[in-house]
Amino acid sequence: MAKSTENDNNHSFHYLILNPQKGSILDLLRYILFRNIPCFSNFIDTTLQHENNTNINGVQHETSLFMGPTSDHRWIILMSIIVRKILGFFAKPMEWFGFFVDFMLNLFSNNGNLLGLLHNFIHGQVVIPKRGSETFISAMGQLDWRIDLHKGQILAQDSDASDEALKPEMGNRALMDLCMMASKLAYENSQVIKKVVKHHWKMHFVDFYNCWNDYQKEMSTQVFLLCDKAKDANFILISFRGTELFDADDWSTDFDYSWYEIPNIGKLHMGFLEALGLGNRIEPSTFYFHLQMKNKSSETRPEKTETTAYYTLRTKLRSLLEEHKNAKFIVTGHSLGGALAILFPTILVMHEEMDIMEKLLGIYTFGQPRIGDRQLGRFMEAYLEQPVPKYFRVVYCNDLVPRLPYDNKTFLYKHFGLCLYYNSFYREKEMEEEPNRNFFGMRFMLSEHVNAVWELMRGLTIGYIEGPEYKEGWFCIFARVIGLVFPGVSAHCSTDYVNSMRLGKHSFIQMSLL
Repeated sequence: MAKSTENDNNHSFHYLILNPQKGSILDLLRYILFRNIPCFSNFIDTTLQHENNTNINGVQHETSLFMGPTSDHRWIILMSIIVRKILGFFAKPMEWFGFFVDFMLNLFSNNGNLLGLLHNFIHGQVVIPKRGSETFISAMGQLDWRIDLHKGQILAQDSDASDEALKPEMGNRALMDLCMMASKLAYENSQVIKKVVKHHWKMHFVDFYNCWNDYQKEMSTQVFLLCDKAKDANFILISFRGTELFDADDWSTDFDYSWYEIPNIGKLHMGFLEALGLGNRIEPSTFYFHLQMKNKSSETRPEKTETTAYYTLRTKLRSLLEEHKNAKFIVTGHSLGGALAILFPTILVMHEEMDIMEKLLGIYTFGQPRIGDRQLGRFMEAYLEQPVPKYFRVVYCNDLVPRLPYDNKTFLYKHFGLCLYYNSFYREKEMEEEPNRNFFGMRFMLSEHVNAVWELMRGLTIGYIEGPEYKEGWFCIFARVIGLVFPGVSAHCSTDYVNSMRLGKHSFIQMSLL
């Protein structure tokens, strides 16, 4: 590994930052049309570039990142930059459209759908949705209205049965259903979450946090905690909110390839670190401070006016484990929430918080993107595989997000932990890696769209086959229709993950994507 630069204050960490805002559309065109490497490198800031080039401001940008046998990988960077520029351009329209969609969906649902709305309008009794109230449901919640646990009630009702149900195993349907429902519930506001946890799940709601996200520069990292009981709890559950449907910044984070490297540990996704409040790409040296193992105490970190997720959760978790002496904790999340769910204990290990990690029961993620490279996976496997596996990564069929960021020789993003893969018949198979790990390409294109047709047909009939609990509403069917064009996006919705937990059957044969 190359030595650190003086600009990094002799810090030994390296980084790669892809910033679509640093270059223009003209720079992209110059590269696409004329292969102008200096224009292309305007979007990139990396310590490797600084070290290997003799003129970082001129035309000599011939690092291994740009030239030689890895030149084809520039197209991966290019696609990331283009996608994130498009998302940045449409960020505000997406936000406004999301507000409109959320309002209209709640207007219909609060008034008994279209006919009920017309009736209430005629009689002057229209119920106006109030954002942030316990009746205002997110777009993700509108896709799938289920809020009750399937078989997970046993976790809160019988202490003896709860001990059995708490075993962190792939076949533990009760615990996995609880984690998936908690991951879905994390998309809601604090009032909805509190109501569901207390009155539907009969568990103890601890708190809801809206934390500072250094990538988005706003309070947008959301997480809630619950215990199975208010006193002498068996477990504590931490659930992170995932990628919101109409949040361009969330999707941009999933398509970001920026990383920060820690010697002897590996590369970590920079956007996810920022979401936990562990650094700022504008000042890369902040990652060094937050990630160095000797800097684990709250007394030595810089004062921040914003609340950050990692430090807030670490403090609260330590307090809860002191209060509930016999409790263990579970971390879960869907999509971006899944990335934060595995990253949180990863940083605990890096900070040598072994007293907390000894209380880890399990990590369950659903549709989770990659958070680092193979070296990071090897580092964490030593803590998550012994004496029994504690990290389980669930992937449904053609879901695009678990195939991000792109896995190739340049970026080396790799999943780790055991993958529980479900095909579109909800048949499960334990695998090291989901099929079609990078999603894009002609090889799987036909099967992806054929599968989307089947998912639409299944969505229209599943309520008659499996029962009314599984009936899909018009908004979910609309998402299935969109899946005919963008199958990887529609497959990411929570409906199929909930169905996978409840209908999944183990398969002993090799499965295709269909």
